[in-house]
Amino acid sequence: MADVRLLGITQRYGEEVTLRLPDLELDWGQQVALLGPSGSGKTTLLHILAGLRLPSQGEVWVGGQDLTQLSEAQRDAYRRSTVGYLFQDFYLAEGYSALENVLLGLGVAGIRGRAAQGRAAEVLTQLGLGQRLGHAPRHLSTGERQRVALARAVAHRPRLLLADEPTAHLDRARATTALDLLTQTAASLRALLVVATHDPWVMARFPQQIELSSPPSAPVQEEAR
Repeated sequence: MADVRLLGITQRYGEEVTLRLPDLELDWGQQVALLGPSGSGKTTLLHILAGLRLPSQGEVWVGGQDLTQLSEAQRDAYRRSTVGYLFQDFYLAEGYSALENVLLGLGVAGIRGRAAQGRAAEVLTQLGLGQRLGHAPRHLSTGERQRVALARAVAHRPRLLLADEPTAHLDRARATTALDLLTQTAASLRALLVVATHDPWVMARFPQQIELSSPPSAPVQEEAR
């Protein structure tokens, strides 16, 4: 049985269908690109996989548990143990150093003290930021900020790594470095990597692809005459 299964997934806002997904099976260690035009539900699907929202209909099985049957507290625990999320806008804490940003993420995952300090420094060093541990995000380049965000996303060693438009703010050279780091890190963790993108250049880096199309809107009912 696949490690991740999405069955009969539909997402609605009111009467409007914003995501309708064919049944999908994925395994730890796979690296896939999530494709589709704006409004096709790429970010929505990432949020469903992360347990940040529940689908209107369907089942979301990750590692043998159906997220739709978990309480909010149980989904919080699932994210802490299983999910790493690389947001498009990074969402770094500006008042903290690079090291402290990663420590904040580890703290949420329940990893603190010397173990957290060592792991945060190790991951940042592996990502080329060993000399920038004490720098606040405002003193880092865009590429360095993204590496801090990646370190925060993977320091707790997640099995599911989700990235939303990870090259959106980067030029081609930095985007190449970022994707290399992302895919190599996911491979070292044997994590399932799902990258949402609309960039054809990024798509070409991922032979395995999931393509979403914009679902039809619900028909507008005529007013009673």
